[in-house]
Amino acid sequence: MGEYERLLDIVDATIKVRARDAIELSDNLAARPEISEQEFESSKAHAEFLRKGGFSVEHPFFGIPTAYRGSLGSGSGGRVAILAEYDALPGIGHGCGHNVHGAMSLLAGAALAPLMERLGGELHIMGTPAEETNGAKMTMASGGVFDGFDLALMIHSSGNESLVRFRSLAMDGVEFNFKGQASHAAASPWEGRNALNGAQLFFHAIDMLRQHVRPEVRMHGIYVDGGAVCNIVPETATARFYFRAPRRAYLNDLLERAYNAARGAALATETEVVWHNFELSFDELLPNDAAETMMEGIYEELGIVYGHDESPGGSSDLGNVSQRCPTLQPLLSIVDKPLTLHTREFAAATVEPLAHEAIVTGARILARASLKAFLEPDLRTHMHDALAQARNRKE
Repeated sequence: MGEYERLLDIVDATIKVRARDAIELSDNLAARPEISEQEFESSKAHAEFLRKGGFSVEHPFFGIPTAYRGSLGSGSGGRVAILAEYDALPGIGHGCGHNVHGAMSLLAGAALAPLMERLGGELHIMGTPAEETNGAKMTMASGGVFDGFDLALMIHSSGNESLVRFRSLAMDGVEFNFKGQASHAAASPWEGRNALNGAQLFFHAIDMLRQHVRPEVRMHGIYVDGGAVCNIVPETATARFYFRAPRRAYLNDLLERAYNAARGAALATETEVVWHNFELSFDELLPNDAAETMMEGIYEELGIVYGHDESPGGSSDLGNVSQRCPTLQPLLSIVDKPLTLHTREFAAATVEPLAHEAIVTGARILARASLKAFLEPDLRTHMHDALAQARNRKE
């Protein structure tokens, strides 16, 4: 029996001891969901869980009131960050499963804690709030929090299919403000300039653009403001869009085309338009073949069936982390039937027995991947090499 196998006995025994605590924490978050940037009780519960496991905890962390960092170990060995999420969705609750996969991360950290003196590296459990809006991982990544790590990882809850090689899209959220001239809509409409018409024409221009972009591109928007009453020509109109693309460079080009569409719509309707980002920018999740191959081996070791679809789905602030260090976010099914994220049905499923089992399984996955990163210097080298290749690959 090798060192990895011997340490797994300790890992799995600790998971068995702390599993009930992690499950109760997840269910408590489901019962009292807190939306992005309001996760005060949720982050407090996470921090207390880690303190009980022997971690030194900074909470708040990095100037973010609901972020935290739990730390153990020191020395010249590997450096691993396990990330945790815990924000909920307005009106839905934990329809993205953050309560569940956040608990996986905590339980994995608890399982690794007794081994850190023997492993000789650094383990950090990072509480990263507001993934659904101004993701804290973006602020932390740009501030250098993840620089120098050999691996940052987490699992994301999924419907009835697990996946190792998860891909995400780069994304910008842009608000467009059209300004026209108010006038009486019946008595003197010719004196007005309809800002809502400008916004409407902009939507049409975006629709015309769709046939000329890559299939993976997503452009979806809403009207935020379009006038107050019917008998006044709308003086202002506001639209918000998410623009997504497989690569940041392509997204930046796409944004310029969208800005031109807004300019054209304003010109055609004799209105004015300005725009700004209303959320921080998400980068795409860079693939890491060395880390993903290692993770596939762990899924197979645990008998987890996983898919092989590498088409990108959604966007995540974890993409910004992946630009700074080797990063993994496999998906793990927490149900046995097709369920869509961001629904009340998925939120309800997060407190069912299968979700509880997934918390234990997810912790075993994360702990095993972390162990390999600590124990195998060659793996750490290969993961950094894979990151360099992903950064340099052609568009």
